Amino acid sequence: MASQQGTVDFLLDQMAGAGGISARKMFGEYGVYCDGKMFAIVADDQLFIKPTEAGRAWITAQGSLQEAPPYPQAKPYFLIAGELWDERDWLSQLARRTADALPAPKPKPPTKARK
Repeated sequence: MASQQGTVDFLLDQMAGAGGISARKMFGEYGVYCDGKMFAIVADDQLFIKPTEAGRAWITAQGSLQEAPPYPQAKPYFLIAGELWDERDWLSQLARRTADALPAPKPKPPTKARK
């Protein structure tokens, strides 16, 4: 089941306090980016955050930590319960802390000129 655009729009708005938040459609689901780093996936209208130690500490301070793969054969991500989506400041902090803990994206190789 593909995620709804309304779900993605709501989550982007809730995490806006983290800075440059955006999403890109990927195979019917969405990759979520903070300052150009993909840190989350919205799949089946659920929010999955890439696992980092900073994210783990922030989530466990709020409550219980759930892990699940966002799609079959994927590594587990942190699954953020829907009731936490209304916690705008907490969600923005999670986005910022996770993105800060991830490496910078690799630069794309230059495209070859056609002859």
